[in-house]
Amino acid sequence: MKNSVPKPKPPTGLSPTAKRWWLAVQRDFAIEDPAGLELLCGACQCLDRIREARATIKAEGLFTTDRFGQRRSHPAVLIERDARTGFLASLRALHLDLEPLATVGRPPGSINNKLRVV
Repeated sequence: MKNSVPKPKPPTGLSPTAKRWWLAVQRDFAIEDPAGLELLCGACQCLDRIREARATIKAEGLFTTDRFGQRRSHPAVLIERDARTGFLASLRALHLDLEPLATVGRPPGSINNKLRVV
């Protein structure tokens, strides 16, 4: 009988989209340490915040008018920017900002593979 450790479950309070992303990242990268799980949770919360800000911007527009009649950026624009920064920082801290591994060597059919040494 194996002593298997149960896989962590997504934190409560996340949207269904963020929970699916949490599960996919946790499964693909086997994030199980407490610090990693906290960073992953923070990234998911940032994703939810980005989506909320985008919905607000879509509904209310990019600009608002202040009490002096001047056009200003909508506060949701700053919220979206800050959430994106937090999301990317979480990915970097989890080391998920790396490019996927590519195959090593020359690509098939390259000119160097066609040369024969006589």
